[in-house]
Amino acid sequence: MATTERDYYELLGVPRGADEGEIKKAFRRLARELHPDVSDAPDAQERFREVVEAYEVLSKPETRELYDRYGHAGLRSGGFQPGQFDFGSLSDLFAAFFGDDLIGGRGRSRGPDLAADVEIDLVEAASGAKREVPFQVAVTCTHCGGDGAEPGSEITTCPTCAGAGRMQQVSRSVFGEFVRTQTCPTCGGSGRRIETPCSVCDGAGRVVEERRLDVDIPPGIHDGQQIRLTGAGHAGVLGARAGDAYVRVRVRPDERFVREGDDIYTTVSLTITQAALGATVTIPTLEGDEQLEVDAGTQPGAVVVLRGRGMPVLQGFGRGDQRVLVGVVVPRHVTDEQRRLLEEFDAHADERTYKPDEGFFGKLKSAFR
Repeated sequence: MATTERDYYELLGVPRGADEGEIKKAFRRLARELHPDVSDAPDAQERFREVVEAYEVLSKPETRELYDRYGHAGLRSGGFQPGQFDFGSLSDLFAAFFGDDLIGGRGRSRGPDLAADVEIDLVEAASGAKREVPFQVAVTCTHCGGDGAEPGSEITTCPTCAGAGRMQQVSRSVFGEFVRTQTCPTCGGSGRRIETPCSVCDGAGRVVEERRLDVDIPPGIHDGQQIRLTGAGHAGVLGARAGDAYVRVRVRPDERFVREGDDIYTTVSLTITQAALGATVTIPTLEGDEQLEVDAGTQPGAVVVLRGRGMPVLQGFGRGDQRVLVGVVVPRHVTDEQRRLLEEFDAHADERTYKPDEGFFGKLKSAFR
């Protein structure tokens, strides 16, 4: 259940048409002002929770759309419940919204991974492609060098945990002693106390930047596969190595083809005269339209296999096949003259005219050989 019925846009001080950047900027500004670590106002904690809840709703397209259309009642009926935020510092707040591990202990913690999606056409999946992917990433603050302290200020050992970053509580029972370990609430697990937080990153040691990443998509990639880019993720804590970026590739459907593994399937329709006499028809391929010679007497359901004209084998050698399924279009309306000619043709037909073929199941097997 929502903790506030106030208008979320009013809480953040942004118009209803504000974009993602404006909402994020307003949230960061209010978080600096209202966080209980920096504000002495008696209602700071409650106002801070309201601001966090507003950002949680408006920063996600699905919950923002629900709220815009139906308000708080729509959020409740949609099952929305605000998160239970109990952050020890602004660094923890920053970490929660940008993917960091909230229960990591003292030391250099590897940066979180990030994920992005990119869409390509099937033809591009066959030839390979290069895409520029925009994303937001946490990078090391250049002002403080990543330690979170204003340059020239002092960093001391946390007095609560004596620099351990964790607190231990021992309880005794008839079964023995139980030791409970938790992250230090004062330093958030860093083991340090920053006397003067960095004026740029508010002590987080990292700032968020909009970046663009060049991604090379290999030939033969399948829909939904991911490309891992080592070290392209969010910056680590206290100068630790960055996480990785995972780019999921979505291959848009192409109405001309159906992909099955490394093979592709397409269809071609012939008239009864083309099927009987043979013809040259145009078919689509991954390299563009090409001419296909159809033999006389080609039957409906026949499969013409173009060897090595399918998708490249991902990280391997060779290519799959292109299989062309032949359909024959039967006239729906004929003139009297056409009817007479067809009847005359049928009268002159013999057993050689309609030679039996391999049958339906034989054709089905051929399609998948």
